[in-house]
Amino acid sequence: MTTKLALFDLDHTLIPVDSDYEWGVFTTKLGWNDATEFTRRNEAFFAQYKDGTLDIRTYIRFATAALRQQGAILSEAAHVHFMRAVVQNVIMPQALALVRQHQDAGDRVVIVTATNEFVVRPIAQAFGVAELIAINLARDPATGWFNGEILGTPSFREGKVTRVQEWLDQQQLDWNGFESTFYSDSINDLPLLERVSHPVATNPDDRLRAIALARGWRILELF
Repeated sequence: MTTKLALFDLDHTLIPVDSDYEWGVFTTKLGWNDATEFTRRNEAFFAQYKDGTLDIRTYIRFATAALRQQGAILSEAAHVHFMRAVVQNVIMPQALALVRQHQDAGDRVVIVTATNEFVVRPIAQAFGVAELIAINLARDPATGWFNGEILGTPSFREGKVTRVQEWLDQQQLDWNGFESTFYSDSINDLPLLERVSHPVATNPDDRLRAIALARGWRILELF
């Protein structure tokens, strides 16, 4: 059993973009969204996220609308193209090296993100990380496809602490039994940063940077 746990946020932490935002831009270019209206709302939601005021359930209904309309086959095929055209270009060697450093040390590595599982699971796999805590999407019993709602607790703000605790319980692990590190860029992740042994403000936003400086937390400029 490993004695250390390395948790990573994804967007603006391991990759220098917001994957959900970029997925919205990508699908708009495919003609899946009304460009003007979608861009307006996408920008507004992104600003709310950065400000720490985002209503995650409202956002998920918005963010999954196109893929729900297009269905599983077209959406999954589009995501393969998205990975090749967008994501592979923003996975940086230094980010891969940081994850590999923890893996080589024998640490348990988990990506913990507020982006939904459909968008981020292939990205986690590209980093070689099998264990992912993301927003789980509920499915329509009749179709088996996503219905726009969130399943369980969203891994967002304090919900990340809840979801990590649920994962630890499943693994029969306890916070007191190991050292833990969490890398994040966002003020939204303050609850989990405060919970771990070693918080690392990674490419931090202004509010998180101020807190990290005041508390003497490590600051990592990965990009």
